[in-house]
Amino acid sequence: MSRKVAIITDSTGYIPEELVAKHNITVLPLEVIWGNETFKDGVDISPSEFYSRLQTSKIMPSTSQVTIPYMQDTFERLIAEDYDILGIFISAGLSGTINSAVQGRAAMKTGQDRIHIFDSMQTSMPLGFQALVTARAAQDGASIDDCLALAKKARENSAVYFAVDTLEFLHRGGRIGGAKRFFGTAMKVKPILSVQEGLVTSVESVRTTKKAHLRVLEIIKEEIGDRTPIRIATIQANAENEANALLELAQKEMDITEVIYSQVSPVIGTHVGPGTVGLAYLAGI
Repeated sequence: MSRKVAIITDSTGYIPEELVAKHNITVLPLEVIWGNETFKDGVDISPSEFYSRLQTSKIMPSTSQVTIPYMQDTFERLIAEDYDILGIFISAGLSGTINSAVQGRAAMKTGQDRIHIFDSMQTSMPLGFQALVTARAAQDGASIDDCLALAKKARENSAVYFAVDTLEFLHRGGRIGGAKRFFGTAMKVKPILSVQEGLVTSVESVRTTKKAHLRVLEIIKEEIGDRTPIRIATIQANAENEANALLELAQKEMDITEVIYSQVSPVIGTHVGPGTVGLAYLAGI
């Protein structure tokens, strides 16, 4: 009989708390650094607190990966509880969190071979969907090998598209990747971005915010094609009404099996900025 499997992910997936609890997912926080203060992402600072402070702050925040000791402590606790561990984390192209996981595992005296570290090549709810689908399988008794295979399948079938108000935040944080070519015209267009091959990538630019949101839905419908079931999540940074309107439209135009209302975590909000709206999906699983 195979061991129980524990699914670990990080705070940038921003899976709603009730789903984290229901599916026994361990979430490790990245950090928001604001002047002399350090906040654990989604633990010490909520999205609403983050955006309120951002409006008046003269100092801009920065971010940092999950710490190595935090990783090691979590691994050791779960190994002691006789779990095999699958850690599904934010893309190594966007954060050093996977490096922290590798170092945290290396620092352990025993149980290293029972810890599997998986690069989601994503962040936000595509990462969240990968964690959710494997956690549900683990609860149904799937082995670590089954969970790894499912994580790979979920990675191939999940994505996110989002429109940002400005590229200023991505540019400042050095996370803009292939979107750099839009920077000079950022005031005139609304860029549509995605996370592809583990990096933030420009898809196209649209003249107005409303058209950009509609185009996000069109792209996702085209990409999903005839794959079923379809799971969709909102992506929004202090733009709940706009995100919910886009989700309602998606529900009218697609046969959606699971709908998740999610925000972007303060760490991701640091890089995309307020006003960001998009949709994430997992299809075919």
